[in-house]
Amino acid sequence: MTSTEDRQFPAALAAALAVRFDYDGGDGVDFEPFEAFLSADDTTDWFRAWTGNADLTGDDFRVFGQDGTGGYAAFWLVRDGRPLAEQPVVFMGSEGETGVVAPNLGSFLWVLADGLGPLEAATSYEPDRVPRPHGELTAIAERCAAEHRAPAGSVIEEAAREFPGFDDIIMELCR
Repeated sequence: MTSTEDRQFPAALAAALAVRFDYDGGDGVDFEPFEAFLSADDTTDWFRAWTGNADLTGDDFRVFGQDGTGGYAAFWLVRDGRPLAEQPVVFMGSEGETGVVAPNLGSFLWVLADGLGPLEAATSYEPDRVPRPHGELTAIAERCAAEHRAPAGSVIEEAAREFPGFDDIIMELCR
């Protein structure tokens, strides 16, 4: 994975992000997808501002959307040599929240299908939450990522187990 990699969405992500996310007065999904990944320069500017560390670049992230407060959802390019779709999806909130949402794109599609956005999955997931499946997103997940099918809670738990140090890694970069 390089910083010059094409910044076009994978087809499965583009299909999911083309669906309207319903905020529903705060009971729905607080997610505003972008039409394309942030540019390398914009990603670096954001990451430097978020961490307060002017020595960093944003090369390890592909930002594809935000919540209403400006927190970003992104792929974290931590798996060397692996395609974008195999990288974990993370969330970095405007108030310093961090979380790994899903271990890969296919699993992330199932989080969306279960009615959660990146913010809800990373910061306020409740194991007893009653899923609010989204028919259109479920159809996309079935078509593009049937092999990753799992309830959102299982996906979030798997991501947390696989990447338990994400918050510590990011906080160590902060000034």
